[in-house]
Amino acid sequence: MEPPVRQIRALHTPDTVTVYQAYAPHLGLPAARDGRFPAAWKRDRMTWIKPSFLWMMYRCGWGAKEGQETVLAIEITRAGFEWALRNACLSHYDSAVHADQAAWKRELREAPARVQWDPERDLSLRPLSHRSLQLGLAGEAARRYADEWTVGITDVTPLAHEIHALVRAGETERAASLLPAERPYTLADGPSARLRMVD
Repeated sequence: MEPPVRQIRALHTPDTVTVYQAYAPHLGLPAARDGRFPAAWKRDRMTWIKPSFLWMMYRCGWGAKEGQETVLAIEITRAGFEWALRNACLSHYDSAVHADQAAWKRELREAPARVQWDPERDLSLRPLSHRSLQLGLAGEAARRYADEWTVGITDVTPLAHEIHALVRAGETERAASLLPAERPYTLADGPSARLRMVD
């Protein structure tokens, strides 16, 4: 059965959610080593987190793109993840959600987080018909993410390279068996309609 067009799917536990980012080694390797983001990580800039491993592979080219050679799996608290979603606005104007463009722009200026829905990817990184969450964190949300919500950071670059090698060799079943077990994520309370998770 086809998944809903917009649905959060993630590797998660009762307490945490895993998201992915890719960085240059000078940031990514210390973060993985210490289990927290280094002081050089800019807490005053927007950062985008992705619960979809394959969307991250699409974005970073399996860890081959310049400045994205270190792929990180970041485990954050569910409480933090849901705080960001409750305080997020859509990154694009949507007439089904916003009264008008001005209302959306006001919300965008004030919100510490942004939600964007991009086509999910298959093992060949081709777009699928359903979408995957990208969550942008700025200001208070970015600081909380780096210094409060993050409970563990793992360098998954070797896993990315292994899966990519299997895909290139045509061993898609073996490649698929190594993917993180991303399951639908149910929000504890109410931003689903505002974030266009339901039509």
